Amino acid sequence: MRGDRALRATRHNDPMPDTLLNSEPAPVVERALVVTAHPDDVDFGAAGTIAHWVAQGTNVTYCIVTDGDAGGFDPAVPRSEIPRIRRAEQVAAAATLGVSDVRFLGYRDGSLTVDMGLRRDISRVIRQVRPERMLIQSPERNWKRIPASHPDHLAAGEAAMFAIYPDARNPFAHPELLQDEDLADWVVPEVWVMGGPTPNQAVDVSDYFDLKIAALREHASQTAHMDDLAERITQWLTTGAHLGGLPEGRLAESFQVVYV
Repeated sequence: MRGDRALRATRHNDPMPDTLLNSEPAPVVERALVVTAHPDDVDFGAAGTIAHWVAQGTNVTYCIVTDGDAGGFDPAVPRSEIPRIRRAEQVAAAATLGVSDVRFLGYRDGSLTVDMGLRRDISRVIRQVRPERMLIQSPERNWKRIPASHPDHLAAGEAAMFAIYPDARNPFAHPELLQDEDLADWVVPEVWVMGGPTPNQAVDVSDYFDLKIAALREHASQTAHMDDLAERITQWLTTGAHLGGLPEGRLAESFQVVYV
């Protein structure tokens, strides 16, 4: 994501004004897999929730589809250095939340498309990690907040959904994964979608707000110039908490939770 445009795009965490969100805690799962288009997407959208899951004992893996090589705000930084910088930033941000397993697929930022190669690559990670829960970006355009629907976000979300159903669970899809890599099929039963137009779940992240900001600050190439980052994130998460019926002063991230 890119500078102030990235921060505006994080308004995808603001639920629709007429949405009543469930705020009951979700069951704890052993393994969760996050798939996002760019480094920093998970931290803008779900860092508090990830920190909460980790604190509960869930093992979380990140799968980052691109290296974010079209991002950044400082023209003095050589473009050839951006992929290395952004990978390192994402690894550091993940560590802030207690996540140590971060995998990069290495696709080009800004030109992501849904094809069989991407579906196979995400299916591979699903079969490797064997998650009980996945967190992905919305494949559905949010017409009320267009910047949230970056084409890479839509493509990563759509490819992830195709990988969840039907690819990863179908032993005859991408047969090379089984034949050459011994990766058996896997059913993902629960999917959390961020950035979509119809959230239905609020997660109280009040106790993890400082960790969320710390993770975002690790993405220095994207956030170093944002002096009001914490204040703006607070505003958006306050909206989520209000629509989730949480007490005044609480903060919440929001998602659409679906069962496959």
